[in-house]
Amino acid sequence: MEATHAHAHGHDGHAHHPSGLMRWITTTNHKDIGTLYLIFSLTMFFVGGVLALGIRAELFQPGLQFWRPEFFNELTTMHGLIMVFGAIMPAFVGFANWQIPMMIGAPDMAFARMNNWSFWLLPVAATLLVASFFVPGGAPAAGWTIYAPLSTQMGPGMDLGIFALHIMGASSIMGSINIITTVLNMRAPGMTMMKMPLFVWTWLITAYLLIAVMPVLAGAITMVLTDRHFGTNFFNAAGGGDPVMFQHIFWFFGHPEVYIMILPAFGIISQVIPAFARKPLFGYASMVYATSSIAILSFIVWAHHMFTTGMPAAGQLFFMYATMLIAVPTGVKVFNWIATMWKGSMTFETPMLFAVGFIFVFTMGGFTGLILAIAPVDIQVQDTYYVVAHFHYVLVAGSLFAIFAGTYFWLPKWTGHLYDETLGKWHFWLSMIFFNVTFFPMHFLGLAGMPRRIPDYALQFADFNMLASIGGLGFGLSQVIVLWVVIKCVKGGAKAPHKPWEGADTLEWTLPSPPPYHSFETPPVVK
Repeated sequence: MEATHAHAHGHDGHAHHPSGLMRWITTTNHKDIGTLYLIFSLTMFFVGGVLALGIRAELFQPGLQFWRPEFFNELTTMHGLIMVFGAIMPAFVGFANWQIPMMIGAPDMAFARMNNWSFWLLPVAATLLVASFFVPGGAPAAGWTIYAPLSTQMGPGMDLGIFALHIMGASSIMGSINIITTVLNMRAPGMTMMKMPLFVWTWLITAYLLIAVMPVLAGAITMVLTDRHFGTNFFNAAGGGDPVMFQHIFWFFGHPEVYIMILPAFGIISQVIPAFARKPLFGYASMVYATSSIAILSFIVWAHHMFTTGMPAAGQLFFMYATMLIAVPTGVKVFNWIATMWKGSMTFETPMLFAVGFIFVFTMGGFTGLILAIAPVDIQVQDTYYVVAHFHYVLVAGSLFAIFAGTYFWLPKWTGHLYDETLGKWHFWLSMIFFNVTFFPMHFLGLAGMPRRIPDYALQFADFNMLASIGGLGFGLSQVIVLWVVIKCVKGGAKAPHKPWEGADTLEWTLPSPPPYHSFETPPVVK
């Protein structure tokens, strides 16, 4: 026993830390693991982005340009799966790993080795997913929602996709258990629940959502798997099954899933805006309650994705009203962010630009969501480009812009260097302009009736599609800037001062949270 102990700790009794590659493979340090998640996410973001450019290249003009229709469907499906499960979700988990222990004063995550495992499942899953392009019959092509009965008829690529989703779901569940345990058990003395930074709150609630719905997704895709290989008929009407049941199960996962992708974004925005407004967050408690109510309501709105499946009118009405109800806590959040900025001493460095841009464009995405919640309207625009426009406004201008805001905000803390502010501003303005050039015309395409997930279209849709494709290319190329900024910042650059944002970044530590009632009028003096 003594010998092993001495060997493990080197001869002088100090812990032996592996270096080089082994440090990254075996690390249990929350910062290292957070970094790994962020690197993985950035990689998958560019993979998914290349697929998106393949989609927009085909749609640049009517007629079939580059791809077989089957391959076009593989592109749309894989773009969705890779962006959701490979880019957006891992990025937020990376933020959680880096920030949560520091924000609550914990030494690390609760289950440090499980943390390592939950990360390393992801590259394995991503490899399986991307490998599906290279098997007979190609990648899954049933849309990212993998609707049965289509998904029960496809080649082995679908099996790889199902396996990859199972592994990613396991990773999410482990990460969530870790986050919940860390937040509930490892806060520093005096750090009560209602004093936690909002980012920690949003992630705590998100982790509960993940644990609730990931097994539901696993159930849905397992049933697809047994339909495919073991002679079951869950979704086969000829065998007494029901294809619509797949939609119910999938969207019971899928709707909370979209809130899983936006709640951590709300948390990041709620850290960035008070910092650059140099004021405490307006209405801290109401933000916590709003986040919780969004999470609860997210479970009773799933069938608004299914208004065209022949649902009884009573069902349509219930899901319509429940969906509209979610706009209330979301509106509370937007109001609180604006109230936080009101009369603040604002400066507009890159994180703040992305945060303000987020509020503007995310709110537009929220409004189109409210329009889609109205059953008779939804029946007209269901499965058109209006829906594509809506969810990209929420997921790109929402989740992705928040990820950018958080990246620029915390890069000095993570790397010890200041990033290039000029390049950051270029990244923001180019992204903002090209994002809207890409996705705003899609509202008009959808209202005019252009269906989504098709490689060809009628002549009257040509101009807006050309515009969207040009915007997509510009948006994609603009993302090379963030890659360059991050690499440059990691390699060196000006040393980050103790307070990179002139006192703003220390705000959450120097002010009581929730703040005293009198502190909204005058910006506080940071001692």
